[in-house]
Amino acid sequence: MSQLQPLILLQQTAEPPLNVQEMRFWLDKAVAWGQADTQKDTSLHLSRLRDFLQQLLTHINNMSSTAETMETLPLLGQFLGRLCWNPYVTADAAGRRLLFQCLWGLYSEHPGNAVERKANQWIRKVLCQLATEEDDGPAQALMKQMGVPPKEYHLKVLRKTVALLQENIGKSCSSLGNTNQRCSCDNILATSEACVPLVTCPEAAPLIGALLQQPVTCVRAALSEDFLVALSSAHASQCLSLEEQAVVSLWYHNLPSLEEAVLSLLECALTNSSSIPQKQLEQSLLPKACAQHCSIFLVVNDIFRSILKQAEGKESVKYFIRTFTSCFLRELALQQHQTSVSLKAMFPQSPQRLLLPLLTRPSEMPQEARRRHLHWLSGSLQRLTEEEEEGDGDTSSSTRLERYHRVFEAWFLLVQCAHWVQVAVQLLVTSEPEDCGPLLWLLIFYHHPTNRGHHRALQLVHGKEAWDQLHSLFLVSARPLPVDRLQSLVTLLSPQSQQPSLSPLLTLNLLVHFAVFLQQSLSAATEILQTVVDRSGLVDEAECVLSSLELRLNEENCLSSDTKRVHLRIQALLNTVTRMHAASNCADNEAHTLMHSTTQQ
Repeated sequence: MSQLQPLILLQQTAEPPLNVQEMRFWLDKAVAWGQADTQKDTSLHLSRLRDFLQQLLTHINNMSSTAETMETLPLLGQFLGRLCWNPYVTADAAGRRLLFQCLWGLYSEHPGNAVERKANQWIRKVLCQLATEEDDGPAQALMKQMGVPPKEYHLKVLRKTVALLQENIGKSCSSLGNTNQRCSCDNILATSEACVPLVTCPEAAPLIGALLQQPVTCVRAALSEDFLVALSSAHASQCLSLEEQAVVSLWYHNLPSLEEAVLSLLECALTNSSSIPQKQLEQSLLPKACAQHCSIFLVVNDIFRSILKQAEGKESVKYFIRTFTSCFLRELALQQHQTSVSLKAMFPQSPQRLLLPLLTRPSEMPQEARRRHLHWLSGSLQRLTEEEEEGDGDTSSSTRLERYHRVFEAWFLLVQCAHWVQVAVQLLVTSEPEDCGPLLWLLIFYHHPTNRGHHRALQLVHGKEAWDQLHSLFLVSARPLPVDRLQSLVTLLSPQSQQPSLSPLLTLNLLVHFAVFLQQSLSAATEILQTVVDRSGLVDEAECVLSSLELRLNEENCLSSDTKRVHLRIQALLNTVTRMHAASNCADNEAHTLMHSTTQQ
């Protein structure tokens, strides 16, 4: 290879310069062909024209810039323009390919002067009109002579144009023999510019997919921003159908389209309270895209952070984030043989000491080790928060913000891996009073991460009281159930004005897990859950907790007899809550109808 390189360079250096007189000859020919029907003369000269275009293309590629090319060949633009509007020239496959390559060679990714800016505008216009123009006189004459309908002709022109463009983008700067030549990656930008008016054409879909998935081998191999914006808009409005990998590439190249996809998925999952986010997420490409591209996952995580800061107490948002992370980790496991990105790169802001312990799934650990694991997690998080709280009053604002950020990132990771919170609640059901402390602390931190007013100690006291009430209530075998205990539980589930109050969702989580896991008759558990949830108005939230619990148990894929019993209880309780939800909606509709008819009278 090293022996051939000097020979190649010598041949390129020895190539004769472009003959200006020959350029004048061909320009005169192009002018003559445009003034009359000269199909015969054009056909006779096509072979020589192709040779000249090849020589012209070599000359363009050997120039350092478009401005230098136009300075040496001032008539070049006029010549190429006339050939582009000659249907006999553009109908010749080889000649059309050379003609387009000359245009792409003149396109400047970063125009440095007025000449190059004007050339870029003209090239974009020519490429667009070649694919879409319908009122061209010579083309109409050719269609009439060939007996081809205009629609069919333009469709074929579009397909040929797309095929040529697609062939051209496969050439990267790494395939150039001469390092002094202009970078052929400029063609990527020119091609994407030419595609802007074609983004809704089904015939252009293969080219669009090829552009999006083109490997970035050079800083000059950039896609036009106008192209990405047009593509994102067309895809969002469902005017364009892209293959899966092309959609992933669009998100990789265009941040607004990625943000829109994330927010749209989140809105869809949260507005339909009767649906499970798992179903939408399994149909979405986002978890797979995150597993394929670390940068996409980092952006999606930033969006989740922002939403979570605004909706700290909204359980449905936490449930969505936890389910998304679960789907992402599953896709990441499938991609392990294709990617070498570390978990540290995926979660750069998370406390590294907690990363692997939280990302480890409960199903990957023996049941007898889970309580010890949760105690370690609780202790580690407790130490982290205590460091932040102890230095809260005597440090600078920047230091306080840094400590707050560390605690938030630990909590955010816990939200993403909330399966461990569910395991903690499950273990609380069967825990002895003296063993509740670490598990209750973890649950309270999950629901009250910011510890406003330093009330976590009192919240722990209230949490223990809620656990005591639930424990004693579910052990009652006499019927009817004690009204005072039921009412006390309803009060706990209602929002409290005084501080520090315990999150009603924390108590609801405990209630649902007691109903599912405590060895009590299903009828008694159903009665307690139905009564308390109905009076507190937390029907939707109870359905969400039960669905999330069922999802975790399904992921563990355990087939023991006790697991089957638990699944049956969850399904029975879900059916009860679903009926309550339907009855509530029916009552609301009847009230709305009655009010409407009253106002009409």
